[in-house]
Amino acid sequence: MITIGIDPVIFSFGHFGVRWYGVIVAAAIAIAAGIAWREAKRKGVRSEDFLDALTWSTLAGLAGARLFHVIDHWTHEYAANPIRALFVWEGGLAIWGAVVGGSLALAFFARRRGLSLGRLADVAAPGLVLAQGVGRLACLITGDAMGPPTDGPLGIAYTHPGAMVPELGVYYTPMPLYELIVNLGLFVLLWRLRRRRWPDGLLFLTYLTLYSLERFLLSYASAYQVVALGLTQSQIVSLLALTAALPLAVWAIRRPKRRRRPA
Repeated sequence: MITIGIDPVIFSFGHFGVRWYGVIVAAAIAIAAGIAWREAKRKGVRSEDFLDALTWSTLAGLAGARLFHVIDHWTHEYAANPIRALFVWEGGLAIWGAVVGGSLALAFFARRRGLSLGRLADVAAPGLVLAQGVGRLACLITGDAMGPPTDGPLGIAYTHPGAMVPELGVYYTPMPLYELIVNLGLFVLLWRLRRRRWPDGLLFLTYLTLYSLERFLLSYASAYQVVALGLTQSQIVSLLALTAALPLAVWAIRRPKRRRRPA
C-alpha cells in the first residue's frame, strides 16, 4: 500500500497556481512531439507540414480530451455549474477524447494538404502512446482517475486536501499506474515495429487495436461512470475504435498485394 501526500499545486501567484497536472501534461505533449519530429524526418515528412499538423492535432486533441471528460462527468460535476467545464486548470482530460480529436484534425489536415494520413498517423503513434503513459503520472500525483476502494494487495491513498479522490486516507485501485505500465510496454513494441516495411497507417492501427483492448480491460479496474449496457464511456469508445481498427488493418495489409487487372 502507498500513501501520497503531495500538494497538487507546485506554487501559486495569488489566485493563479502552477499544478503538477498541467506541468506533466505539457511534458507529455513535448515528449510526443519530440519523438514524432524524429519519425517525421525519417519518413520524409516536410518540416512545415509536420509543424502545422502538430499544432492542429494538439489543439484539437486537448479540446477533445476536455469535451469527453465533461460529457462523462456532466451530471455529478458540471450540470449544476456549467462554467466549470472551462476550468481546465482543475484537471480532467479524457485520453480517448484526445485521440479522437487529434485524429480528426490530422485527417482534415492531411486531406487539405494532399498528404498521406496513414504516414502522418504512423509518425505520431509511438510518441502518442508514450505520452499517454507519462500523462498518467499526473493522475497518480493528483489522485485523478483512480479506481474503486481496495483492500490490497496494491492501493494508493491520498492525504493532501487538494487531491482529487473522493475521500482522503482511503486506499484506491491504482488504475493509472496499471495503464502507465502497459503504455510503456506498448511504446517499446511500437518502437521496435516502426522500421518494418509496413503499409502507411498499419503501425497506427496496431497502436489503436492494442490500446483499445487495454482501455477496455483496464476500465474494469476504474471507477468510471457506467453509461450504457453496463459499460463506461471509455469501454464504448474502445469497442468502436476496435471495430474500426481491425478491418482497416486487414485492408491495409492486403492492399499492397492487389494487382491491377489489365485494361
